[in-house]
Amino acid sequence: MDKLTHFDKNGNAVMVDVSEKKENERIATACSTISLSKETLDCIKNGEVGKGDVLGVARVAGIMAAKKTSDLIPMCHPLMITKCNIDYEIDEVESKIKILATVKLVGKTGVEMEALTAATITALTIYDMCKAMDKRMVIENTFLLKKTGGKSGEFNF
Repeated sequence: MDKLTHFDKNGNAVMVDVSEKKENERIATACSTISLSKETLDCIKNGEVGKGDVLGVARVAGIMAAKKTSDLIPMCHPLMITKCNIDYEIDEVESKIKILATVKLVGKTGVEMEALTAATITALTIYDMCKAMDKRMVIENTFLLKKTGGKSGEFNF
């Protein structure tokens, strides 16, 4: 395991100095899954949730979250994200929505945290918009699916 980079030699938390790193294209995709009742899933698909277009609103929330990650995670650098995309895979048999958040930039540090934040906030927004009809929803399996760019190279889960 590589040495932890967010601590100095005295064990103090620090923001990593990326000033000497070279800029390159960096892309990360994270997943999160929300399990919900069949009735709730049907209402989402049919546009019957009283608060509006659940997946559309959740997509916007995820994109906004990616852009605000450095405000939420203390050691994250503010980044000039060039793309953020939120996609859904609906599993009607298991009554789940899989969220895929992909974030891209050309820069000196990666976008893994931005992708993870986007996926998580998207799932939380779905929960928020549907909690009146289904409080048993479960958000689970949030993880980094893949990333490219940077010193550590490519990663695939």
